[in-house]
Amino acid sequence: MDLNLFKVFDAVYRANSLTEAAKDLHITQPAVSNALARLREHFDDPLFVRRGRRIAPTPLADSIASDIANSLITLQESLHKGQEFDPSTSKRQFTICMGDPIEFVALPELITQLQRHAPGIKLQSQRLIRDQLSRQLISGEVSMAVDIPQPVDNSIQQQFLFKDNLCVLMRQDHPLSGQTLSLKQYLNAGHITVSGRSRGVVLEDATLNRKGLNRHIILRGKSYYSASHIVATSDLFLTLPLHLAQRFQQFLALHTAMLPLKIPALEMMMYWHRSASNDTAHEWLRGRIQDIIAQNATPKTN
Repeated sequence: MDLNLFKVFDAVYRANSLTEAAKDLHITQPAVSNALARLREHFDDPLFVRRGRRIAPTPLADSIASDIANSLITLQESLHKGQEFDPSTSKRQFTICMGDPIEFVALPELITQLQRHAPGIKLQSQRLIRDQLSRQLISGEVSMAVDIPQPVDNSIQQQFLFKDNLCVLMRQDHPLSGQTLSLKQYLNAGHITVSGRSRGVVLEDATLNRKGLNRHIILRGKSYYSASHIVATSDLFLTLPLHLAQRFQQFLALHTAMLPLKIPALEMMMYWHRSASNDTAHEWLRGRIQDIIAQNATPKTN
């Protein structure tokens, strides 16, 4: 069996589209169709069926997709095992996923270090999709990710990076900035909430709701960066990780207050597929990210 057929299967499975798979593989769509025809004959199964404008895997395709993806990424990573890695000459490319709070503080310094020590290494930073993380790491679509603890496939390695508490951000001359913030004051204020999802309850609201409490949300946004600028020119509050609030205070007139609500500290983890554990280039990049996060994303104490 031609191994290239399984590369086509994996690309189609990830894209749910023959056209997108052909683009990813840099081949024609007829070539993709021909490869699928050979696989269908071998497995005696359609593998993919049309659903509207997209295609969906059959139960058999779902059952073999993980094994195929694991095998392909293992073969790919094996090419790098045993090879001497020199950051100054490497031409590797990595795709990383970081949530907005981590990307903001870590990515600029990471690019600075790569430009200085590994100018040939290229990065692609893409949006973190939590319910797709295991699949993306298994397939090799994502090289590594940084996010809160979550259930992942047993083939995914993870490492604790740091933990942080939530705090309240307000403008520096806010009437409440010179005093300890009470829960009543917090609930009576207008709030900005930030989430990568268009709907659903965020952590602080889930905690409040369990107590039968609600706060007044004026804006639901997707970026802490833009939210911090709104807070700096309004009476609104923003609840966010302390390390991020401290970073925004470096260039905006902002004040941080303790959150008058008991919420467990947020933990942050790094995730990667086990086949990359002994890849020296991958290991080197993981080390750089860990060091940068330790230096830049750990809250400062007075």
